[in-house]
Amino acid sequence: MANGISPPPGLARKVAALRVAFGIIWAIDAEFKWHPAFLTSYLQQVVAAGEGQPSWLAWLYSGAEHVIRIDPMGFAIATAVIESVIALGLILGFARRAGYVAGFGFSVLVWVFAEGFGGPYTAGTTDIGTGIIYAVVFAGLYGLDRYAGSSPYSLDAFIERRSSRWRLVAEASETRRD
Repeated sequence: MANGISPPPGLARKVAALRVAFGIIWAIDAEFKWHPAFLTSYLQQVVAAGEGQPSWLAWLYSGAEHVIRIDPMGFAIATAVIESVIALGLILGFARRAGYVAGFGFSVLVWVFAEGFGGPYTAGTTDIGTGIIYAVVFAGLYGLDRYAGSSPYSLDAFIERRSSRWRLVAEASETRRD
C-alpha cells in the first residue's frame, strides 16, 4: 500500500461478501421497480416527494415533474433498468469503481427526487430516507475496495487478466496485487 499499511488478511474476501450482500438488497429493490404499481405511479411518487418541501426547493420539484411528464413510463423503466444493472454489477463484481460512483450518484438522486430528502420539512417525519444511506454504503465500499486492493472475488479480476486497461473501470485502488 502507498501509505505503508497493508490490509489485514482476508479483507478482500470480506469486502466482496459485503458487496454481494448489498447487491442482493439492490436486486430485491430492483425487482419491485418492475412491478406495474411502481411503473404506473412513478410521476405521482415524485410529485408526492415535492409536497411539503420549503418554497426555496419548489423549483427543483416542479422542474422534475415537468421533465418526467414527457414520458413517465420511460423514466420508470429507466429507473428499473438502472437499479437492475447496479444490482448485477454489485453481485458479479463487474466495473466496481464505476459502479460505486454511479450507485452513489443514483442513490443521491433517489434520495432527493423520490424521497424528498427524507422529508425533513414535513410533520411526522421519522427517518431521513434510505437513498442517503445507500449513498454512504457505496462510498464505504469504494473506500474499502481501495484499501483492500484488487479483488480476486469479482468478474473484474477475470477481465483484468485479459486487459490491464480494465483496471480504470474496475479498481478503486492504484495498487496491484498479484
